[in-house]
Amino acid sequence: MSTIPTQDQVREALGRVIDPEIRQPITDLGMVESIDVSPEGVVTVSVLLTVAGCPLKDTITADTRKEVGALEGVTDVQVRMGVMNDEQRAALRSHLRGGEAEPEIPFSKPGNLTRVYAVTSGKGGVGKSSVTTNLAAAMAAQGLSVGVVDADIYGFSVPRMLGVDHVPTQLDGMIVPPVAHDVKVISIGMFVEDKQPVVWRGPMLHRAVQQFLSDVFWGDLDVLLLDLPPGTGDVTISVAQLLPKAEILVVTTPQTAAAEVAERTGLIATQTKQKVVGVIENMSYLPQPDGTRLEVFGSGGGQAVSDSLSQVLGYEVPLLAQLPLDIKLREGADVGVPATVSAGGRPAADAPAAIELAQVAQRLGHQERGLSGMKLGISPVSR
Repeated sequence: MSTIPTQDQVREALGRVIDPEIRQPITDLGMVESIDVSPEGVVTVSVLLTVAGCPLKDTITADTRKEVGALEGVTDVQVRMGVMNDEQRAALRSHLRGGEAEPEIPFSKPGNLTRVYAVTSGKGGVGKSSVTTNLAAAMAAQGLSVGVVDADIYGFSVPRMLGVDHVPTQLDGMIVPPVAHDVKVISIGMFVEDKQPVVWRGPMLHRAVQQFLSDVFWGDLDVLLLDLPPGTGDVTISVAQLLPKAEILVVTTPQTAAAEVAERTGLIATQTKQKVVGVIENMSYLPQPDGTRLEVFGSGGGQAVSDSLSQVLGYEVPLLAQLPLDIKLREGADVGVPATVSAGGRPAADAPAAIELAQVAQRLGHQERGLSGMKLGISPVSR
């Protein structure tokens, strides 16, 4: 005859239930209000949601039933949902911020180890957002903790490309970003009505970017990608001010006209003192059935940008990839499944551009994060 579980055993099982958005155990977040175990083995768990109508409550319910139901002696699991009060939400917000009262940008702190990549282009329509979302999904599939800021305020498209269809949860001023393909994502598109244009100028744009970086709970990220607007406007300048250690990734096409504009985007590094980590040439060629390449938009643009930036900046700015025209990228973007993870977390064998982007993600995402030059907060002890 099996014995019924204790409350401690149930709580331990609930520690394996992870909040889908915050990505921490619900026990650590104060979401478990009560646990009751009847003599017949019926376990009743009261879970407090951060907000009423939480879009992922069904996931929490299913995971709770799965973990608790696996305990020996449990005959049934009942999950009751409630909502946190103001005091409980304030405690959760303080917990997530590590006790800090005011929001601040974690990525600009001296000891922060997150690699920040600002993905930019000289002009629109070169596939910058496609590159950003596919890199992010590939990095997450490779085991990294990844976030994406859709900083293209006027031309936001990241939510659709990652398949995000619900608004972020807000905790009294703190924003919990939605998660898609294991990528945390935030975009102005989540806060405006469908098809409504954003008509903002400099100060409002700066404040929006600042809020995306400081008011959003990102957690401990390995990589943060920012999808910037084309050119060198207000948002690009704001990112340079708010994230001076961000590295620039330039996306262009082989076309000479596009490459010339892309060079100017990369050369902003001479004024902001940021590093240009590389160049990606998109839509380089169209593979032909006989194995040849049809260079629809010409050739050499990406290499020209790489060579020019290397010469002016005084260090190597590599051409990281030359991506062929790949219908899988377009199809994935339309349905919200990046091509780099469309085949069970991997790119499909017939998606050459996705395969190359996955290799770039491996290169950018797994660069070592060193402690050189950082203060460790320790001092020698005299004996």
